[in-house]
Amino acid sequence: MTGDGRAEGVQTDKGLLPADVVILSIGIRPNTGFLQDTGIEMSKGAILVDDKMATNVADIYAAGDCAMVKNRLTGERQWSPMGSSANMEGRTLALALGGRDVAYPGVLGTGVVKLPGLSGGRTGLSEEQAKAAGYDPVCVLAVTDDKAHYYPDSAWFAIKLVADQATHKLLGVQVLGPGAVDKVTDIGVMAVTFGATLEQMTCLDLSYAPPFSTAIHPFVQAVHMLLNKITGDMDSFTPAQYLAGAAEGYRVIDVNPMGPVIGGATYVDLLKVKGEVPGLAKDEKLLLVCAKGKRAYLLQNRLRRYGYTNTKVLEGASFFNVVKVEKKPGVVTVPAEEITRVKALGCLHNKGTDNFNVRVITRNGKVTAAEHKKIAEAAERFGNGDVVMTTRLTMEIVGVPFDQIENIRAFLAEEGLETGGTGSKVRPVVACKGTTCQYGLLDSYDLSDKIHERFFHGYASVKLPHKFKIAVGGCPNNCVKPDLNDFGIVGQRVPVIDLEKCKGCRICQVSLACPVEASQVVDGKLVIDPDKCNNCGRCVGKCPFKASEESAYGYRIYVGGRWGKRVAHGQKLDKIFLDEEEVLSVLEKAILLFREQGNTGERFADTISRLGFENVQAQLMADDLLARKEEIIGAKMHLHGGATC
Repeated sequence: MTGDGRAEGVQTDKGLLPADVVILSIGIRPNTGFLQDTGIEMSKGAILVDDKMATNVADIYAAGDCAMVKNRLTGERQWSPMGSSANMEGRTLALALGGRDVAYPGVLGTGVVKLPGLSGGRTGLSEEQAKAAGYDPVCVLAVTDDKAHYYPDSAWFAIKLVADQATHKLLGVQVLGPGAVDKVTDIGVMAVTFGATLEQMTCLDLSYAPPFSTAIHPFVQAVHMLLNKITGDMDSFTPAQYLAGAAEGYRVIDVNPMGPVIGGATYVDLLKVKGEVPGLAKDEKLLLVCAKGKRAYLLQNRLRRYGYTNTKVLEGASFFNVVKVEKKPGVVTVPAEEITRVKALGCLHNKGTDNFNVRVITRNGKVTAAEHKKIAEAAERFGNGDVVMTTRLTMEIVGVPFDQIENIRAFLAEEGLETGGTGSKVRPVVACKGTTCQYGLLDSYDLSDKIHERFFHGYASVKLPHKFKIAVGGCPNNCVKPDLNDFGIVGQRVPVIDLEKCKGCRICQVSLACPVEASQVVDGKLVIDPDKCNNCGRCVGKCPFKASEESAYGYRIYVGGRWGKRVAHGQKLDKIFLDEEEVLSVLEKAILLFREQGNTGERFADTISRLGFENVQAQLMADDLLARKEEIIGAKMHLHGGATC
């Protein structure tokens, strides 16, 4: 078992099996220590008894959980501490002591268990036990409906039958499912107890109504499958054979009814097979895989009719097995349309492979400790173990196979994480750590959180002409380069100079504090050049005569910035905004303007250049765009957009 402080998986010779809970089944022993040195024959604490429950010591009997009886199929000793068999053993003992000629026939090892969302049952011999007992076992795994599929709360059974190859007698049953696995188990008990053959069970008149069963009972369906396998009507691999590598060299054929779902597999529509299938050689090794197994069997029969000689059905199909397609290095088997589809989900194709980088959205780069753990676990479980950061402060899990994309997205969602951040949409906001910077003039995290919810989430379904990037900088240091984004917000601290207090000092402390040389003393008074001043606020409080004590905190807005093939610096709006909601309103108007007036494929910088900056600024300062919001969002435009990543 692996993990530091909590279970993380089990290391096996097949690799690491990730797990949140590891159960150690170390067994129990009868509390019979007081019988040591009595001469009573025991095995690992269990008392050996005959078919009348007598021990090897005269007049000493044992029954129940302390007694070891025999397996009624093999005749070998078997300890089966169950309340059911204990009661039957007790009855046998009582009758024997009363002088009746009775004998306990032994146990089959029948048991059922209920777990959250899953139940399991078994009886008789497992495949390995049958081999050890000298049988030549043949088995099948059948995945069936547990009741009529259209009935409310219908679910499934996964049934494994084990029979003797020579006599066709049923030897054992194992079943999993969320529902009544006991009824399948108990049918198996009766069949094994009375030595029934598969042929005798093909027409069992079991109870049927849609709320209780399928028209052909699930147990009988499994019997039919096993007989088909024995007679050669179905040629298949069991899950154990598949896991052991028996399908190496086989081409996987996806026969799922809803279209291709197995990454890298060749899809064949069963209903369209009316002759030879283009691209499939008749002697090629073909592994037929569907959702549960039925359609693969039907396709096998149809292919045989048209001369295909080397097909195998995968028992349990993709429902029970993790199906992996053998890939040749440098060969991409994922269809182009699927690469495009998952790209919209934030999954970017690694060229020349069937692997993807899955982009995990962060709120301006902020990730909780729990989210970090989830991302790291996802990288180990579904990817190659690497996590990289993007320039937008999102995180990408590297090397995720195509067929694991939905699994990793569902796994991340357990911690509230989402994938995305691609396409011609509002992109995740990037922000500096304005709350920790010594020059921070605003809480950039708080503002970017609001932008994330209102525009990344709120406009998630709105298609734009191209990507639209937003950055929030806490001060004019521009650590996240707001002026190189489509919309940039920069924290400001506008100095207010009280000229009545200005002494016109020859060495002005305000001028000395200005990092951009925007202030100087002219004609005995302090003058600040508004074109040079970036409102960093470093001059505030520097005048010994308190001429620069006052200031106003605010926001500078840049529009039309861009990095990439054609770099463009954003242009700043004339106004310095003092109200946060006004800033958010201008941002929304910018998005609406871009959607309504931008040409498909052009960046916001191009739109501003084409329309003219003064025109754009005038629209952003007015409210007409907000008045037309529903009309703009509802318009059918930019269906493809221009973003390539």
